[in-house]
Amino acid sequence: MKKTELLKILREAKDYISGQQLCEHFGVSRTAVWKMIHQLQEEGYKIEAVKNRGYRMREIPDVITAQELVSRLKTKWMGRPCLYLEQVDSTNNYAKKIAEEGALEGTLVVAREQTAGRGRRGRSWTTLEDVNIMMTLLLRPKIRPDSASRLTLLMAMAVACGIRKVTGLEALIKWPNDVVVDAKKVCGILTEMNTEIDYINYVVIGAGINVNQKEFPTEIQDTASSLCIALGENISRAELMAAVMEALERFYEIFLKTQDLTELYQEYNTLCVNCGRQVRVLEPGHEYIGTAVGINKNGELIVRRENGEQTLVYAGEVSVRGVYGYV
Repeated sequence: MKKTELLKILREAKDYISGQQLCEHFGVSRTAVWKMIHQLQEEGYKIEAVKNRGYRMREIPDVITAQELVSRLKTKWMGRPCLYLEQVDSTNNYAKKIAEEGALEGTLVVAREQTAGRGRRGRSWTTLEDVNIMMTLLLRPKIRPDSASRLTLLMAMAVACGIRKVTGLEALIKWPNDVVVDAKKVCGILTEMNTEIDYINYVVIGAGINVNQKEFPTEIQDTASSLCIALGENISRAELMAAVMEALERFYEIFLKTQDLTELYQEYNTLCVNCGRQVRVLEPGHEYIGTAVGINKNGELIVRRENGEQTLVYAGEVSVRGVYGYV
């Protein structure tokens, strides 16, 4: 009897499910059903058992075990299998380790606690256990290595779309891959890959999403927030992760057709907080002010300078007026 399937049945049932129905569905004894129900109760699920009526899910805890997540997935292959870890230094590091050992494309690594998370440019990314999402997806795309950086933008799109679907919040992307709500960062993404000269062995895309965190250190309160703070209530992390995987699977399969964002850049631009706003571009040795037009099919940010000239930005720091305290 699969715990993931039992979870799905109990969650979607509108009334009590009898023990006999579950016995017949799974082809097991009543004792086996009771043992599985008891295991779920020990994991925090509030399952009501009433004589002559059966079982009913009364309350779903905010847990992100592999069983809970897989029971919510609607993807064909992305997020399958899902590996849940109580503690890890970095989900990206673990994903790279299992990639070297032959793990399948689509494998998702999820951790309850991450002790040495990293962001772009080697910055630390601190995450709290049981309130936020720490996950890394393993991909093995048959694309040119110089196209792999665009996968980061796909994850940003998927996170923004997942947040919108589950919470209704207006999640936006600060180019290239920060996801923001109410002008504050709620998600950071880090993509790493292992390549040969003209071949990609694997890509790992890590995402840290601030979901139910209530407070932040004083030094980042003006730039970081969580979905819970923005919405005013807790959010199911498993439901959000499933929504992100569903969106990412769609974007990824579209991307593979052309290995660029030809069919996706317009959708990205509808989510991009940079578009139409004044930006400050910091490049090695100099900086300049302009207006962000949007991205092109290569994922580069198009910036119209004050003299009317258009410049393509493919790297560097880009500050957006009204976001992260830039006024």
